[in-house]
Amino acid sequence: MNTLRTAMLLAAMTALFMGVGYLIGGSGGMVIAFVIAAAMNLFSYWNADKMVLSMNRAVEVDERNAPEYYAIVQSLARQAGLPMPKTYLIDNPQPNAFATGRNPQNAAVAATTGLLQQLSHEEVAAVMAHELAHVQHRDTLTMTIVATLAGAISMLGNFTFFFGGNRDNNNSFGIIGVLVAMIVAPFAAMIVQMAISRTREYEADRRGAEICGQPLWLASALDKIARGAERIRNPDAERNPATAHLFIINPLSGERMDSLFSTHPNTDNRIAALQAMAQDMAGGASARQPMPRQADGQRPSGPWERAAEQPEQPTEPARPKSNPWGRNPTGPKGPWS
Repeated sequence: MNTLRTAMLLAAMTALFMGVGYLIGGSGGMVIAFVIAAAMNLFSYWNADKMVLSMNRAVEVDERNAPEYYAIVQSLARQAGLPMPKTYLIDNPQPNAFATGRNPQNAAVAATTGLLQQLSHEEVAAVMAHELAHVQHRDTLTMTIVATLAGAISMLGNFTFFFGGNRDNNNSFGIIGVLVAMIVAPFAAMIVQMAISRTREYEADRRGAEICGQPLWLASALDKIARGAERIRNPDAERNPATAHLFIINPLSGERMDSLFSTHPNTDNRIAALQAMAQDMAGGASARQPMPRQADGQRPSGPWERAAEQPEQPTEPARPKSNPWGRNPTGPKGPWS
């Protein structure tokens, strides 16, 4: 089903791209746009993840320079039955995260330093579980290619501002076609981009809560990230708005409405759904225990694995603890130490 949806979406985006080309350059422009779109689809399949990571200046890390963060992702990937993705950090004070990659075998997850500094261990785990849910649902390929094509359509529409079409081409729409290409087409691409993101965020929230075992960890994380995104500007995302739908919370300023014109569902609605899920889990035998700690304060290698003997289940779901990360989220060998 995901493969069919992806194919239909790419066909729609390609048709939109060709339509913009026709409005700008007539039949010749449409042919050129088709060739460009086909080349971009092929290029995006193999390289869109690298482009997105580069746009956000993400740095790959491992167990040596980001041991705790890497261990969280490793444990969650094992819990979800996924290959270990590449892990990246973004030197950005806004708390946020995203996943990318064409399939689970070639996936990557990225978190900002702001996320690791402002959220607790449990909340970070819930966020990365959400991103791994996108990987497991194979959303990352679709969302990344949509980001590439939506940005290209917007750029193509903007070209009309400078070139204004050609009177000698086969474009029968004239100046009206140029205006449509300049204004409506990029807007249509944005709507497609936003709609695909909103529908998949709810699914990733639910699956991510299942992976980490505590919906309230993710609910708390979403609240903190949303408030942080309101206060802290993300310059890289502002320069590349076509990638905004990849993040767990919209990194752009001024987008908080649960409507067709928002890249993400309303955060309060997502939190309410997770709280309802937590109540359902607390009332059943499948409720998980909070992440255990060892005597020295360190967590064991598999923090979401069940203990040999389960104690009596709590009546209330576990809530995240305070932030243990300190100022440097990556440890003494971190790339920004």
